[in-house]
Amino acid sequence: MVSEATIEKVLARFEEDAALFEEAAREFGDQQPELLQYLLNVPEGVLTPEEGEYLLYLAIIIWQSVSEAYGQGQLHSGKAIEATEEKNWELWEAGSGNFNRRLDAFFENTPQEDLLAFVEDALTLDEEDEESNPPVTKEGAEPMFIALKTLIDLLTNQRS
Repeated sequence: MVSEATIEKVLARFEEDAALFEEAAREFGDQQPELLQYLLNVPEGVLTPEEGEYLLYLAIIIWQSVSEAYGQGQLHSGKAIEATEEKNWELWEAGSGNFNRRLDAFFENTPQEDLLAFVEDALTLDEEDEESNPPVTKEGAEPMFIALKTLIDLLTNQRS
């Protein structure tokens, strides 16, 4: 399992030195080109430009955290990405209620609870303190969650 401590360590390093984040982003693109294309090719109008940038930022944090916990993983094909994303959308559609309530089903049988909690926190809007909100709209939170859950599933498959 990727621990909260690992995620926080990666976040702290990236916040301390932006060059490390840029280097990690290049490495991610080199090592997982199809996953990068998947994240960059969200259909037009689904995410705002800020959400697209934030999605990539969160994805790099997840990838780096998984890499530190398990080492470099296998290369993922478009077919595997599509199948994993479809499975996640099916689970999402089977749920009901608001954004956070729908996430419950994803937490039920995951060995990656800390990664999912990181994504949930990163995408959750605080209606009482709008200044601290991430650059995420209610409409953008769903596809961003599914994309990041798909990334987590692929990067951690059989590595828990």
